Formats: sequence, structure tokens, C-alpha cells
Amino acid sequence: MHANPVTSRKASMRTRLLLIAAAAAVAAVAGTVGHARASSSAVCSPASEHLVTSGQLTIGTDNPAYPPWYGGTPAKGSKWKVSDPTSGKGYESAVAYAIATQLGFSRSQVKWVYEPFNKAFAPGSKSFDFDINQISYTPARAKVVSFSVSYYDVNQAIVVVKGTKIASVRSVAGLRSFKLGAQLGTTSYQFIKSVLKPSQQPAVFPQNAGAVEALKNKQIDGLVVDLPTAFYVTAVQVPNSKILGQFENHGKVTDHFGVILEKGNPLTSCVNKAITALRGNGTLKRLQLQWLAKANGAPILK
Repeated sequence: MHANPVTSRKASMRTRLLLIAAAAAVAAVAGTVGHARASSSAVCSPASEHLVTSGQLTIGTDNPAYPPWYGGTPAKGSKWKVSDPTSGKGYESAVAYAIATQLGFSRSQVKWVYEPFNKAFAPGSKSFDFDINQISYTPARAKVVSFSVSYYDVNQAIVVVKGTKIASVRSVAGLRSFKLGAQLGTTSYQFIKSVLKPSQQPAVFPQNAGAVEALKNKQIDGLVVDLPTAFYVTAVQVPNSKILGQFENHGKVTDHFGVILEKGNPLTSCVNKAITALRGNGTLKRLQLQWLAKANGAPILK
């Protein structure tokens, strides 16, 4: 039986059209994937349109910036007090520059800006690309800003003045009758309220410097801060003070510090990759040993 020539030509044409359409579809998908990869790469590059300033990584933190998180002596006339974030000294300054390097920025392409602690995780647009300032992850904060993965897992601690009544306490239950204090908006304050549950209303201060002064003047019996900060308080800020103890993390999720970005900023995934790489290659551990070496050995209060 012989095939109809007209029918054969039509079938052949349909086949060619289908092949052309399929090839076009494959090309389109390949182009889309390629564009997605290029876009992802662009997000992480120094020329990214998602940066506050193209070609520059703008990093926010509080002022004063305290050791052991920041170090270096501010130059005469500098806007920075106590420590100089641009020095690369102190754990958070060192981590920030390590993240910048992972993202492809040179040291000269990094700019530091002052951002008050509470404002950093408030809703709205940001004047920084990311902020690094001992800000603990909480679900409430994560609703209005984007958090990176952890760059430091932290325990809370309590500082007291030697020779006071609270200085002889050895348990969490023993703390409940005392006046405790912490900085406003911190997980230290939340820890007092939800875990320590003192019988007296805890004192709250806009900045940690005010809380430190209150402990120094014995307006509060105990100051709750993260453990590394507690070592700085006892070594420099409050004479004749000591770390009474540290507390185990409570709940399923360890209390940890994360880098803050404007909500939905595509740069978040790049920062996460950078921090994950720094954890994987041992950089975070090395920097912790270098700058936070004292943050161990404090007794655990239960």
C-alpha cells in the first residue's frame, strides 16, 4: 500500500514544527535558568542593585560598640566611642569583615554606620546592608526584618557586685527575690521575665550603659547580659563585680545572634552562604577563640 504524498508531506511538516517548538521551549528554559543563575550571582556581587550603595557594603552597629564584640581605639575626632568597628578587632568586627570577604568586597569597600540597637530590628527601610550587634533571633523580630543564620550561639549570664547578698546565691530559685535589670528590647530582658521570673518587676534601660551604671550604684542587684559581655562588664565597667553564673539555653532553639537585613532583602541568602562557609572552614571558631576566649568556665546556675 503506497502512502499519500500530500499526507506524508503534512506529517513531515508537523514533525518539523514540533521539533522547532520543543527546541524553542528548551532554549527558553535554559535561558530562564541562566538568567536566574546570573541574577543570583549579581545579588551577591559588589555591584548588586540590592546594596544601599553599589560597590560598597554598608554595615550597621550601635555606638558605643563594646568589647569583646568590637575593639581598637577610636582615632581623635572619630564618631565612634569606646571601640572602633573599622579596626577589624573584636569578634563582631572580625566576623563582619570575614563575611564581606566571602561576598567579594575588599576592606576598603566596607563602610560602617551607626544604628541604635532597637532601631536595627524595627520595621521599615534600612540605611545599612546588614547590621551586626548581638541581636538574638526571635520569631517576633523575624516578622519585620530578615535574620541570617547564627554566627554565635550564646548563653545568658548574671553579673553582681561582690559582697552583696545576691553574690552568695547558687541557684535560679535563689535569684527570684532580687531586683534584676537588663537593656530594653534584649533577649536578656525576656530571659528575666520568662525564665528567672523574679518577684520584683525587673528594671529596664534604653542602653546597656545605663544598666551597668545601675549595678555599679547598687540600684539593681544583678545585671543579666550575654556571657561574653558579662566578662567585659566585670573586667572594665563595674569594679569589684563578678559573674555569678551563666544559664543553660531553654527551649528547642538555642539562643543565637544573627545578622539583620531589611525584610525580604535578596542579599540575605548570600550572607547565609557566607556565614555557613565561615562556620564550615573553621573561621568562626578561630575568631571565637581569639576574641571570646574568656567566655567559658563560668558556673551554670540551675
